[in-house]
Amino acid sequence: MTSSPRTHDASLTSRRAVLGAGALGTSALALAACGGSDGGGGSDGGGDAAAGPTLDFEERGPISLARGKDTTGQLAEFLDRWNSDHPDETVTLIELPESADEQRAQMINNAQAQSDAYTIVSLDVVWTAEFAANQWVVELPEDRFDLEGILPGALETGKYFDRLYAVPFTTNAQLLFYRQDLLEEAGHTEPPATFEEMWQIVQDVQAQDSSILGYGAQFSKYEGLTCQASAVIRSNGGDIFDAEGAPQADSAEAVEAIQTIRDGFDQGFIPEEALTYKEEETRQAFQDGRLLFETNWPYVWELAQAEDGSSKVNGKIGVSLVPGVKEAGASTLGGANYAISAFAKNAGTAVDFIAFMSEFEQQKDWMLNTTTPTAMAAVYEDPDIVAAFDFIEELKASIEGGVVRPKVVKYGDVTQAIQDAVYGAISGESEVQGAMEGLQERLTELGG
Repeated sequence: MTSSPRTHDASLTSRRAVLGAGALGTSALALAACGGSDGGGGSDGGGDAAAGPTLDFEERGPISLARGKDTTGQLAEFLDRWNSDHPDETVTLIELPESADEQRAQMINNAQAQSDAYTIVSLDVVWTAEFAANQWVVELPEDRFDLEGILPGALETGKYFDRLYAVPFTTNAQLLFYRQDLLEEAGHTEPPATFEEMWQIVQDVQAQDSSILGYGAQFSKYEGLTCQASAVIRSNGGDIFDAEGAPQADSAEAVEAIQTIRDGFDQGFIPEEALTYKEEETRQAFQDGRLLFETNWPYVWELAQAEDGSSKVNGKIGVSLVPGVKEAGASTLGGANYAISAFAKNAGTAVDFIAFMSEFEQQKDWMLNTTTPTAMAAVYEDPDIVAAFDFIEELKASIEGGVVRPKVVKYGDVTQAIQDAVYGAISGESEVQGAMEGLQERLTELGG
């Protein structure tokens, strides 16, 4: 790698990495990246998941794996690999719908029926608290997994009240994509580390070409806005909830962070149309040559570098870490984790299979063949991965500094409250201070 820890030069021309998309396709973004349920949080579930059921982690036999449809073909290879070595402990894949919400609904139905049909369930990273608190999945024996080898940010998504309920399989984090050619023409040699620096670059570039829009990210009222809010607040030294689960949405750090985005809209550094941006709208505006900067998932790299005429910016872009308010920028984490149903049989086999899936060989093969970031840190140092993937250093750094979305049981209600308040604040429908105070009241009512 010739790039610095913060920036990746567009002259690197590998085209094999479509991180977070590739064979998954852009329709799977919600689950693979910053997905989550739009529905409510199920039952309250109580506060202490430690009182939940336990399983016999020595019991062995056939098991099942319930997850979204495998569009990559790689999972079938892993199952064949395992099943050939464990003929008495085979794993059967149960493919659930592609929609994250439908997957969650079927998993909840299975749990509420106390069915043993699903042994291992693949959970979106935002579902851990709900499934653990409702005692739908069990606490896992930490000594049966190589947890030290997992990227810390990814590992945190599998915990609830510091107990392990799911082991990360894949992960993901956002990056800042920018028009390197336009920065250089305006006299800038480095991408921005803060929003203030980014606003200055936008001004300098627009002074030369007023048709160029500034910065775009996922500011529409949906799950992507929760991702953006969580990340920008962390970059200012705050969090929406503290370590004990108490809301702090009206803290000075949170208010200043959201005000920074509001100021970006008010001053024209963020175009008004960005209030409608989800992942694909952001990508398209950047790929069409209209945006100077975009925050997005790594899948956009290869699409923007396409040489078939679909991209106006191929060969002109650079990649760096996302900007922050005062502290280092942070990305909200995506990904999928493996948990064990509280009603499963043969939990010993389930533990061993999850450990198998988190081993280096499977983690490397998955990342190489599906172009989806995996959770094991050592994979990012492997020569084959480094050679195949652009901006691997930046991606790893973004994951390591990533933000975990609120670990709350009623996640559907909480994320909706965040989206309502933050959208009102950045769109000008309400003042930032009042919106965040209202959010604090709502989150307190929900009880986390």
